[in-house]
Amino acid sequence: MEKGSNQSFSNHPPQIGREIEDFELEAFHNEEVKNIKLSDLRGKWIVLFFYPADFTFICPTELEEAADNYQEFEKMGAELLSISTDTVFVHKAWHDKSEAIKKIKFPMLADPSGKVCRQFGTYIENEGLSLRGTFVIDPEGVLRAYEIHDNSIGRSIQEVIRKVQAAKFVAENTGKVCPASWKPGQNTLEPGLDLVGKI
Repeated sequence: MEKGSNQSFSNHPPQIGREIEDFELEAFHNEEVKNIKLSDLRGKWIVLFFYPADFTFICPTELEEAADNYQEFEKMGAELLSISTDTVFVHKAWHDKSEAIKKIKFPMLADPSGKVCRQFGTYIENEGLSLRGTFVIDPEGVLRAYEIHDNSIGRSIQEVIRKVQAAKFVAENTGKVCPASWKPGQNTLEPGLDLVGKI
């Protein structure tokens, strides 16, 4: 389930700098089933966190790390939404069973038809699962960053946080850009001819 050598895909990820098409999915959140509509979250930074399946191996390590750092997303005015092709009932069962998943406070979205996974280019057609995809969307609904992993490679939540911090800084500071491994409080750059050949 974590690997796949003969995977087939039908769609491609959306383009950076383009507005994301709206969608609505059921979610398990705070012991309830509710509908989450992407456009209802306008005004916030959004991180869509696609993963293959509940009750697996790498997935709970990623989601536990996300749960442990959820306050960092909230401090940035960002909402984290996890998405898999499981139903909300499987999400609830996993939440009830796993000590790691019990920590989750963010919405766990259910995409059993694979529609949203296809929209973001993460759906594995011959498996009915999603690749590990992370998408950073700005408060206007525009895609600013994404990465997609083979399902055998776990992600770093600290790097996801850093990307949101950098995207947020650039959005709020016109004309400035963030160099490699930039973190809040470090120096940024202002692109111009005077910098050419000096970095």
